[in-house]
Amino acid sequence: HEDEILDVCFNATGSLIASASADGSCRIYSTHTGQQKYCLQGHDGEISKVSFNPQGTLLISASSDKTVRVWEVETGKCLNVLKGHTDEIFSCAFNYDGSIIITGSK
Repeated sequence: HEDEILDVCFNATGSLIASASADGSCRIYSTHTGQQKYCLQGHDGEISKVSFNPQGTLLISASSDKTVRVWEVETGKCLNVLKGHTDEIFSCAFNYDGSIIITGSK
């Protein structure tokens, strides 16, 4: 990362770690090798929160650009950009089975 790390999280199995940074990127690392798998870019502002779905197949990132991005963990591709907030988003999470995403902003 080029700036401070604002959040980190493990996937459900503990095999991956995701980090969110003020540089506008999030990264996925293997806990087994310590190697970076992906640097996920696309937000136009700092990323304050990252969260894996329970299955470990998706990662969401919340940003000051007023969007949440949905990333495919296996490929590092952005699958969707969720818009609608009128201010920066500070939090995001999946529900217990991964079927619902909740976000929070000012």
